[in-house]
Amino acid sequence: MDKEERKIINQGQEDEMEIYGYNLSRWKLAIVSLGVICTGGFLLLLLYWMPEWRVKATCVRAAIKDCEVVLLRTTDEFKMWFCAKIRILSLETHPVSSPKSMSNKLSNGHAVCLIENPTEENRHGISKYSQAESQQIRYFTHHSVKYFWNDAIHNFDFLKGLDEGVSCTSIYEKHSAGLTKGMHAYRKLLYGVNEIAVKVPSVFKLLIKEVLNPFYIFQLFSVILWSTDEYYYYALAIVVMSIVSIVSSLYSIRKQYVMLHDMVATHSTVRVSVCRVNEEIEEIFSTDLVPGDVMVIPLNGTIMPCDAVLINGTCIVNESMLTGESVPVTKTNLPNPSVDVKGIGAELYNPETHKRHTLFCGTTVIQTRFYTGELVKAVVVRTGFSTSKGQLVRSILYPKPTDFKLYRDAYLFLLCLVAVAGIGFIYTIINSILNEVQVGVIIIESLDIITITVPPALPAAMTAGIVYAQRRLKKIGIFCISPQRINICGQLNLVCFDKTGTLTEDGLDLWGIQRVENARFLSPEENVCNEMLVKSQFVACLATCHSLTKIEGVLSGDPLDLKMFEAIGWILEEATEEETALHNRIMPTVVRPPKQLLPESTPAGNQEMELFELPAVYEIGIVRQFPFSSALQRMSVVARVLGDKKMDAYMKGAPEVIASLCKPETVPVDFQNVLEDFTKQGFRVIALAHRKLESKLTWHKVQNISRDAIENNMDFMGLIIMQNKLKQETPAVLEDLHKANIRTVMVTGDNMLTAVSVARDCGMILPQDKVIIAEALPPKDGKVAKINWHYADSLTQCSHPSAIASEAIPVKLVHDSLEDLQMTRYHFAMNGKSFSVILEHFQDLVPKLMLHGTVFARMAPDQKTQLIEALQNVDYFVGMCGDGANDCGALKRAHGGISLSELEASVASPFTSKTPSISCVPNLIREGRAALITSFCVFKFMALYSIIQYFSVTLLYSILSNLGDFQFLFIDLAIILVVVFTMSLNPAWKELVAQRPPSGLISGALLFSVLSQIIICIGFQSLGFFWVKQQPWYEVWHPKSDACNTTGSLLWNSSHLDNETELDEHNIQNYENTTVFFISSFQYLIVAIAFSKGKPFRQPCYKNYFFVFSVIFLYVFILFIMLYPVASVDQVLQESMDRWGKCCLPWALGCGKKTPKAKYMYLAQELLVDPEWPPKPQTTTEAKGLVKENGSCQIITIT
Repeated sequence: MDKEERKIINQGQEDEMEIYGYNLSRWKLAIVSLGVICTGGFLLLLLYWMPEWRVKATCVRAAIKDCEVVLLRTTDEFKMWFCAKIRILSLETHPVSSPKSMSNKLSNGHAVCLIENPTEENRHGISKYSQAESQQIRYFTHHSVKYFWNDAIHNFDFLKGLDEGVSCTSIYEKHSAGLTKGMHAYRKLLYGVNEIAVKVPSVFKLLIKEVLNPFYIFQLFSVILWSTDEYYYYALAIVVMSIVSIVSSLYSIRKQYVMLHDMVATHSTVRVSVCRVNEEIEEIFSTDLVPGDVMVIPLNGTIMPCDAVLINGTCIVNESMLTGESVPVTKTNLPNPSVDVKGIGAELYNPETHKRHTLFCGTTVIQTRFYTGELVKAVVVRTGFSTSKGQLVRSILYPKPTDFKLYRDAYLFLLCLVAVAGIGFIYTIINSILNEVQVGVIIIESLDIITITVPPALPAAMTAGIVYAQRRLKKIGIFCISPQRINICGQLNLVCFDKTGTLTEDGLDLWGIQRVENARFLSPEENVCNEMLVKSQFVACLATCHSLTKIEGVLSGDPLDLKMFEAIGWILEEATEEETALHNRIMPTVVRPPKQLLPESTPAGNQEMELFELPAVYEIGIVRQFPFSSALQRMSVVARVLGDKKMDAYMKGAPEVIASLCKPETVPVDFQNVLEDFTKQGFRVIALAHRKLESKLTWHKVQNISRDAIENNMDFMGLIIMQNKLKQETPAVLEDLHKANIRTVMVTGDNMLTAVSVARDCGMILPQDKVIIAEALPPKDGKVAKINWHYADSLTQCSHPSAIASEAIPVKLVHDSLEDLQMTRYHFAMNGKSFSVILEHFQDLVPKLMLHGTVFARMAPDQKTQLIEALQNVDYFVGMCGDGANDCGALKRAHGGISLSELEASVASPFTSKTPSISCVPNLIREGRAALITSFCVFKFMALYSIIQYFSVTLLYSILSNLGDFQFLFIDLAIILVVVFTMSLNPAWKELVAQRPPSGLISGALLFSVLSQIIICIGFQSLGFFWVKQQPWYEVWHPKSDACNTTGSLLWNSSHLDNETELDEHNIQNYENTTVFFISSFQYLIVAIAFSKGKPFRQPCYKNYFFVFSVIFLYVFILFIMLYPVASVDQVLQESMDRWGKCCLPWALGCGKKTPKAKYMYLAQELLVDPEWPPKPQTTTEAKGLVKENGSCQIITIT
C-alpha cells in the first residue's frame, strides 16, 4: 500500500487528525445509487449518518497528493470521522510583482508558504521548485480552516501568518514598510477574506438536519406503519409530540447561532488605513487585510479587526474580551533588536511571548500615543479564524463532544431491546406462516412487534424530566441553552472556579501600610492620605509607580494601581496632544497632591524632607516607566520632583523580589516574619523601594537605559497591604460542595500567591493542609525540562534549607473509603507557564497533579481549556464557573459550564446565572441530580412498558389474537404518557448529599431491579393467560363467538364499540385478550410506583401531587371497568421484591472491595503506597532527555 495514503495533520496539537486520500469511483457510485433505490432511501440516510461509510462506499483509495476527497479522523478518544472535498485555487489570473517571488510561493501546484528570507527558503525546501510548472494550489476546508498542500512536507498544512517562524528583526526590516498592491492581492487570494464568519443556517437547513436524526426517522417509520394498520390516534399523538420537540430544539439552536453571529459581527467590518511600500496611505475595508499589511491605528482608537504587532507608538487597550479583566492595558512597540543593546536579533516573534506588544482581534484600542509626525503602526500577523478571537469562536462552533455514560448506556439498552424485538419478529413470522396468515398481515404484525419493543415515545419521555428541570432552573435565575447538559450536571464531582469576580469581589481594597525607617518596621497605618506623609518618598512611590492613564478625563488602569492612587488622593495630569507636538517628544505625566494636603510651611523634620523645601508648587513628573512584568514580578519608574536636580527611581512588586534588589542594611531583620504573618492572613502584600539616581543621568539617557541599571541597590521603604475581599456567599457554598464530596479547584489569570491565599480564605485549602508549588522550567541551553517543588509555607525560608522541618512533608493517612481520598493533606499550585511545560514534557505526572491540583494561576484562556481536558482525562465530571470571555473555551469544554456574566461568556456557556454569585453551582448540581434520577426512572419505566406490552402481544399472537386499537390507545395515551409526564415532576431534594447518583444504566443494582420486575410481570401475565383456560366457563374463540360480550367487562374492545353485531374477524373478543389487557394495565401502574424514586436526590413521590392523583385515578378507573380488584396483592409483592433485591444485592454482587472504575480513584489508591509522592521540599524533577516523547521523568534531590 502506498505510504502516502495515511498522514497526520496538526501533529502534536489539540486538533490532530489522520488524513486519508480518496478518488470518486463511478462504478461504486452506481452500486450505491441502486442500493438507495432498493432500500427506499434508507441506505442514503445511513451514509448521511456515517461519513466514513459514505466515502468508502463511493470512492477508492488514492495518494493524498492527487486525491479528490479527504477522509479525516480525530486521534483523540472520540475517533470522529469527517470528510472534505479537495478544491483548486487558480493563481493564473493574479500575477505577482516578480517571477522570483512567485517561485518562493509556489511549487508545481502543491506548495504554499510565506518565505521571509533565503535561509528560511532553504529550510522549507522550496527553492528546488524555482520553476513553477503550474499555477494551481490544492486545498480543503475543515472547521473554518483552510489546509493547503505543501510539497516541502508532502502533506496538507494550514497557512500560517507572521506569528510563526518570523524573527523580531525581520518584522522591522521586511514587514514594517508595508506590501505592494500586487503582493496584497496575491496574499488575499491565499488567506481569503479577513472575517470570522458565523453563518446563521436557514430554518429549512436546520429542520432537515434535525429531522434526519435516527430517532425521528424511527418515529416516522412507526407512524407510517400504524397508519397502514388504521391506528391513527396514537400516530397523531406521536406526530404532535415530535413536532413540539423539533420546534423547541430548532428555536434554541437558531438562537445560539444568532447570539454568536451578533457577538462576532459587531464591528467586524470597519474602514482601516494601511501603509503601502511607497509610503502612501490607502484606506481599505478591514475584511481586505492580510498578514504583512501595516495598519495605522487611529488616534481615537478602534476595535481591532485582526491580530497585529505594534511597531510604532503606544496604545491603551481594553482586553476584557480575551482576559475577562476589564482593565486597560498599555501596549508598547515591539523592541527593535537592531537598535537594542542586547542584540537579540535571532529571537522569534510569538504573540504569546510578546503579548505586551500585540494587539489582539476583538480587543478595543481606547487611545494611542505617538511621537510628533509619526503614526501609530502595527503589522498584521493573523487574520480571520487564525486570530485569537477566531480561535475562541471556533472552540464555540466546533466543541469536542462530551462523552456521558448515561447516553452510551441508553444506546446499549436500546440495542438489547432491538435484539429482543428481533426474536419477536422472527417468532411472529414463523407462527403466522405455520397458521397460514395472509402476507400483508404478517408484514404489519411482525414490524409492529419492533415498534412495541423500541417505544417511539422514548425521546419525548426522556426529555420531559429535563424540560421540567430547565423550568425550575429558570425560576431560580439559571438559564440553559443546552438542556442535555442538565443531566450531566448531576454527575459533577469537581468544579473549577475563576477567582476575580467569581469567588471574590472585583478588585482589591487597601487595608493599610507598614513603613520602614532606619531598617525597622513602624506600626501599621490605615490612612495614607495625611499631611505628615504627603512629601515622603513612600507616598511619592505610590503616586508615580503605576501604569494609570486618563481616558476621556477618567483615571483607568490596573485596579491595584487605581486603589493605591485613590488612597493617597493625588491628582494625575497628562500632556495634551498639542503639548506633545510642541515638545517633539512624549511629555511626562505629572502627579501632584491636592492643595489642602500641602502644609503652609514645610517642616524640616529630617534630611529626606529637606529635599522638597525649595519649590512652592510640589509636583512630580514620571520620566520613564518600566511596565509590570509577571516574569520579573515588579515594575519601576524614573521620576523627577519639579525643581530637583537628581531623578528618583521608584520600584514596587513582590516583597521577596524587591527585598533582594535592595541594600541588605535597609531591609528589616524581621522582614520574613512580618511578611509571612500578612500572607497567612490572606492579605496581598506589595513592597516599595526607592533610590536617588546620579545627576549625570539626563532625560535622554534615561530613555535608553536598561531596566537592570535602574532596578538595583535600592532602599527598602515598606509594605502596602491589600485585601481581596471574598464574596459573602463564597465560603458557605464551597463548604456545601465539600460536604457533598465535590472537589473545588481555582483557575485564575491572577497572581499565584494571591490565588493561594484566597483559596485558604474561602476554605478551598484547609488551614492544616500543605501547598506544594510546582515551578516547571522548559528545556534551555541543552538542559532538559525540570520541575522545582517548593512548599508554599516554606517559600520564605528558601534560602535556609535546614529550616524546613520534616513535619513539612504531609503524613499520608490510610482512608477507609475511597471518597475520603479526595480530602487529602496536600494541594498542588502552579502557574500557566509551568502547566504548559508539564503538559508537554511530563505527561506521566499530569494525572498525579490533576488528583491534587487546587490552584492554577496566571492561566491563559487556552490553558484553562487544557486543564478542563486534563481533569476529564482522569474521569472527573468537571464543572466550570466563570464570568469572562477568557473562560469561554473552558465553559464550553466542561461537562457543565456556568457563566456569571450575560456577555460573551454566556454564548459559549451551557448555563448562565442571572445573579453573579456561585450559589448557583449547588442549585444546578441538585437539579442535575434530580433530572438524572428522573431520566433513570423514566428509562426503566419505558423499558418495562415495552417488555410488558411485547410479552402481552407475543402471548396473544400465539393464539392469532392481538390487543384492540382502543386497548392500545388506552395503554399508550391514558396510562403511559400520563404516568411518564407526571412521574418526571418530582422537584430536587433541598440539599446536596455526599452520595452520588449512578452514572450509567448498566449497573448491578439497576439491572437487578429491572430484571426482577420483568420476571414478576412475565410470570403474572403467563399465569393469567394459562389460568383463564382452566376455568369451567372458558370457550375457545371462533369468529361468531360472543363470549366476552356476555361478561360485560370488556368495554374497551374497538370491534365491540364500533358495532356490537359485527363479526370479530381479528380475534380480539376473547378471554385471553381481556385477562392479559387488565393484568398488564395494572402492571404499568405498579412498575411506575416501584421505579419512581424520591430521596436523597428528589422530593418523595407523595409530594408529587399530579403523579399521585393520576395513579389513583387510573387504578380506580381500571378497577371500575374490570369489577374484580386484585391489584393490592401485586403491589405488595412488587414492593417487597424491590426491597428484597436491595438487601440481597451486596451479597449477590460478591463481597470484598472492588477496584474503582474512575481513573482518579484508582490513581489515588496507588499514590497512597507511593513513597516518592508527594515530592519532598526543595527537590527537582527532570524530564529524561533521551526518551522525551513518552514523558517519563526522574526525581533528583538537590541538596
